[in-house]
Amino acid sequence: MDCYTANWNPLGEETFYRKLELYSMEWGLREDLRDCVVAAAPYGGPIALLRNSRRDKTPSARPLLEIYSASGLLLASVPWKSGPLVHLGWTAEEDLLCIQEDGTVLVYNLFCEFKRHFSMGNEVLQNHVLEAQVFHTEFGTGVAILTGALRFSLATNIDDLKLRRLPEVPGLQKAPPCWTVLAQDRVTMVLLAMGQELFLLDNTSCSVLTPPGLSPSAGPFLRVAVSFTQRLLALFCDSGCVWMGAASLKEKFCEFNTGIRTPPKQMVWCTRPRSRQRAVVLAWERQLMVVGNSSECIRFVLDEDSYLVPELDGVRILSRSTHEFLHEIPGASQEIFRIASMAPGALLLEAQKEYEKESQKADEYLREIREQQLLPEAVGQCIEAAGYEHEPETQKSLLRAASFGKCFLDKFPPEGFVRMCQELRVLNAVRDYQIGIPLTFTQYKQLTIEVLLDRLVLRRLYPLAIRICEFLRLPEMQGVSRILAHWACYKVQQKDKSDEEVAQAINQKLGDAAGISYSDIATRAYDCGRAELAIKLLEYEPRSGEQVPLLLKMKRSKLALGKAIESGDTDLVYTVVLHLKNELNRGSFFMTLQNQPVALSLYRQFCRHQERETLKDLYNQDDNHQELGNLHVLGGYGQKRIEGRVAALQNALDEFYKAKNDFAAKATEEQIKLLRLQRHLQEELDKPYLDLSLHDTVATLILDGHHKRAEQLYRDFRIPDKRYWWLKINALATRGDWEEMEKFSKSKKSPIGYLPFVEVAVKHHNRYEAKKYAPRVPPEQRVKAFVLVGDLEQAAEAAMERKNEAEMSLVLSRCSPGTDGALAERLNRARAQLLKK
Repeated sequence: MDCYTANWNPLGEETFYRKLELYSMEWGLREDLRDCVVAAAPYGGPIALLRNSRRDKTPSARPLLEIYSASGLLLASVPWKSGPLVHLGWTAEEDLLCIQEDGTVLVYNLFCEFKRHFSMGNEVLQNHVLEAQVFHTEFGTGVAILTGALRFSLATNIDDLKLRRLPEVPGLQKAPPCWTVLAQDRVTMVLLAMGQELFLLDNTSCSVLTPPGLSPSAGPFLRVAVSFTQRLLALFCDSGCVWMGAASLKEKFCEFNTGIRTPPKQMVWCTRPRSRQRAVVLAWERQLMVVGNSSECIRFVLDEDSYLVPELDGVRILSRSTHEFLHEIPGASQEIFRIASMAPGALLLEAQKEYEKESQKADEYLREIREQQLLPEAVGQCIEAAGYEHEPETQKSLLRAASFGKCFLDKFPPEGFVRMCQELRVLNAVRDYQIGIPLTFTQYKQLTIEVLLDRLVLRRLYPLAIRICEFLRLPEMQGVSRILAHWACYKVQQKDKSDEEVAQAINQKLGDAAGISYSDIATRAYDCGRAELAIKLLEYEPRSGEQVPLLLKMKRSKLALGKAIESGDTDLVYTVVLHLKNELNRGSFFMTLQNQPVALSLYRQFCRHQERETLKDLYNQDDNHQELGNLHVLGGYGQKRIEGRVAALQNALDEFYKAKNDFAAKATEEQIKLLRLQRHLQEELDKPYLDLSLHDTVATLILDGHHKRAEQLYRDFRIPDKRYWWLKINALATRGDWEEMEKFSKSKKSPIGYLPFVEVAVKHHNRYEAKKYAPRVPPEQRVKAFVLVGDLEQAAEAAMERKNEAEMSLVLSRCSPGTDGALAERLNRARAQLLKK
């Protein structure tokens, strides 16, 4: 701690940079990095190397593609058997992209397992790839290609591949000395240098740009670098001058003359988010230079060939023996550790140290902070600075100081302190040499814990990922359950154990954990060629809707049908049944359904609406003549021509006879007879009778005055007398044929009595006609009839004659006090006498 600032290097008056060692690399490289194709993923990601075979003496030796962790531990390696490689790059999901000379891009995972490939198009195939770059935008991971025809092709998102050929650069005779991809305002462009001119290529045009404020003696551009956030741009000129400004090329920040005209091997930005200092790192063979908006620069001697990896808040420096991190010292750390600093955090750190020594100086430092009322700020500074430190001892020292200061504050919220302790513990765990993910606190906050867990899962570090979830108390769906599901998907790929053992091990570990989908795990097992394991895993899946699709994919349709029926989900059963129909021949399909009554019933319902002919085949196979007859009836009424309908009903009649359903057969026979009669009536009377019921046919004939024809139907179809009399008097009343109605009433004794005649006449507002029938009504209905026609005197007489109290009360309720007073008095006396008895 006493020499804490020994490796601080000033750049200007307010900013310091330091280079700290992350790991001592033990990857045993014999070659220099310049002899390898190298790609390192950002956010402390893995390193990919393709060792160049040109230095090998044996021509038969194949190049070796190797992937290492950031600490130099070998994750995987594979002999390179494909075409000449131009460029390596990493996607945001940490898949390795290998861009070949013919424009084919091979995608590998962290363990050198081939995932897929895609092509950058025919033009690239014909002209070959001269140079390539992998870049990242808000759309995803993209690939930019410079072809042998000196044309640029671009794919903004490799997961949704849409190739774009950018416009031609006028006057371009050879590959430009430098070019890069720019993402501005959701548009991806290529910026390239040709001599002292900059060209910006977008989808439709090629623009010439001039950096503002560039000195006239700068010379041609040899290197270009875009910052991690795509907001800053740096240009290295032939004169050794470095121009730094906005990526939009509308603003200049500064210009620095390095004094070295040889172009650097690499040039990258080294800035912290929200920092005022903007610095660029340039690497030559044995020298590293940091330049910014200052008249001075920082120089480092490089003992070995190095490779620079730009990060969000600094630059990682790879060599054969070390892995270092160059970054700007954060403000909180500067405030606390700067020599002779009197910042509140620095005083609090000293107070805590003196307290541990049991010195009274602790009280003096603490009093000085409290007198200025800066103790909350001091605690906050120590917590913030702890996050930026890489060494656990320094972290502990700062956190102890913060904890010490909190003891003298009444209402200091503890959440920030607790959260920092948790996050540092997670960061220290993943920075461990065996894990090899050297995330800084700034990168961790940008990456988020969810993405970090995904990266641990991709590295198959399941125990550590689960411990982190449990330590941070993440919800199961986001944490432990999700990781266990990934573990299970990896487990099914291990073929050294039997299906039974793997299934039991997975179930024992996963159990009924929330958010676990056994069907997803089973799908992975099936994709790995382990169908029996997939079926065993599906037994643990509680949701039938998740089981069935995979079983169908595995061609286990009968098992899928059983599962669908068990679920009680009719849509699921329909899905399986229709799949079976397409998969099996007709006979096997029907036989399968015979063994599953529920599925058969549902399929019949489906056929009833969609496939009538198939339904006939089903009923024929079962000798179900009753349903065949019903089907013929339904089909008949779908026919527009009467001949077709009659023919269908005739078929239905035959089936009903075979089914020994006499009632249905008789009804169908009469319907055929009625249809033929209606057709005859329609042709003869030129009025629509088809599709009317027997009742409506008779009523229509009476309304039209065809009484003899109606009588004929009454006799032919043996319509019950009561129904016919009701039908006829209603029709005659509707027609207003009262004379015919009176004749009909006298034709023979009415089977329905004469009260209906009264009611129908009253309903049609003809009390005069109604009064004709009231005297003919039987005594027990006569009071009601006289009341309906409004003859209260006759009604009263009939009620008193019958000595019926209820009927007297009915008449009384209709009497008006003004006009029927005498009648009401008579009824009351009669009722009173009746009650006395």
